[in-house]
Amino acid sequence: MSDNFYRAFEDRYRGSRDLIKSRLAAYAPFYAPLAALYPGARVLDLGCGRGEWLELLGEQGFQSFGVDLDDGMLAACRERGLQVELTDALSALRATPDSSVAMVSAFHLVEHIPFEMVQDLIREARRVLLPGGLLVMETPNPENLVVGASSFYMDPSHLRPIPPPLLDFVVGFAGYARQKVLRLQEAKQLHEGHPIGLIDVLDGVSPDYAVVGQKDAPPEVLAPFGAPFAASYGISLSDLALRFEEQDSGRRAELHQALGRLGDRVGRREQADSANFDTLHKGLARVAEGVENNRLRHDAVEPQLHALHAGAAQLRLQQREQEQREQQAQLAHLALQTQAAAFQDSLNALAQRTGAAEERAAQHQRRVEELLDSTSWRVTAPLRMVTGYVYRLRNAARDGRIVPGIKRRFTPPLLALMRALLRRPRAKRTALAMLRRFPGLHARLYGVLRRGNNPPPPPPPAAPFPPSASLDDLTPRAQRIYQELKQAIDSRKN
Repeated sequence: MSDNFYRAFEDRYRGSRDLIKSRLAAYAPFYAPLAALYPGARVLDLGCGRGEWLELLGEQGFQSFGVDLDDGMLAACRERGLQVELTDALSALRATPDSSVAMVSAFHLVEHIPFEMVQDLIREARRVLLPGGLLVMETPNPENLVVGASSFYMDPSHLRPIPPPLLDFVVGFAGYARQKVLRLQEAKQLHEGHPIGLIDVLDGVSPDYAVVGQKDAPPEVLAPFGAPFAASYGISLSDLALRFEEQDSGRRAELHQALGRLGDRVGRREQADSANFDTLHKGLARVAEGVENNRLRHDAVEPQLHALHAGAAQLRLQQREQEQREQQAQLAHLALQTQAAAFQDSLNALAQRTGAAEERAAQHQRRVEELLDSTSWRVTAPLRMVTGYVYRLRNAARDGRIVPGIKRRFTPPLLALMRALLRRPRAKRTALAMLRRFPGLHARLYGVLRRGNNPPPPPPPAAPFPPSASLDDLTPRAQRIYQELKQAIDSRKN
């Protein structure tokens, strides 16, 4: 091992100097009476390491001296002014005179050397100790299963763990007056009565232990050390295993009691459940009976349901047909409204035309009334009468209702009458003036006069008619005036 490696390893895994010194205070019941017995005595620490134990003993008034094979560890001691030497443990012991030191200590050394050297170390330490002097050897405790199976081998220089009974036996076999096993550094809560678990059995045992041997001396010398050697230290594997078993037994007893109580509750529950099951079975039977009845009723009602569904389908079909009819009716109504609007528009137009026709009829009526009330109408009355007779005779002759002889008999007198009337200047002027206002009448009279072989008076310039003019040749307006004049003459005659 290089010097720096083991020192770095100790710094990481062993703990700080203050922590180690606080742990070493567990040996106070032993070194305190020794300091009183041998004030300023010399002590030898084998494998002194970083020197925490040397420093603590120096504080108690001892002359401490340490040896080690790791120069890196010794450098840490020299930094604090401690007396150390680079040599092995047995060589240092063999170089020490008999009965010259009050204490020989070896912390975590014996697991690094062969067992034969451990025996030699114990014998040589007894030789150099003063009467009542102490041998202190600390080492990892393999009773801690985690330490013995795992963490012990973290240090590559460890050879094998040494069980506490073996190291205790070797010390007693070497001739020490008495020896004591101290189990160290266990967790404090394990002493406070808290429940423990399996992990505590595996890893809760004191991880380190020490064997303290005392060289034989007179009783008055050994007396101050009686109490420390009689005390109990730490927790062993058997202690934790027994506590765990007792705790487990108590838990099992509690579990059995709980199981008994649970069994009683289960029994009562089973009885209650049995009664509930009976009630449930009866209820289920009633439910099954009700289900069967419902099924029968359903079978009876099912045809009615089918009929209802069919009726509902028919009703939906009728509703759709009714909706279609309503839609058609609405369309027809809209068409009728459209036609009514068009008809109303036609009526309005017809009313307008009717009103215009009525207005024109009223105008014609007024004109007829004015004509009938006029002087010319009264003056030409004889002429119109004669002309009417002439036309009737003519039409009768044409239709064969009179014989030609009668026509010949009556025509000349009528023509003579007309000519006589026309010879009167005043009557002639009046007749001509009237005829100018009625061109159609003038043409008819002209035709009659021509058929009587007498030339008529010259026609009005504005209305020349052909020689063969008749009533059918008149315009509709002239025919209407003629009919009105004829009706007026007939009404006056009657």
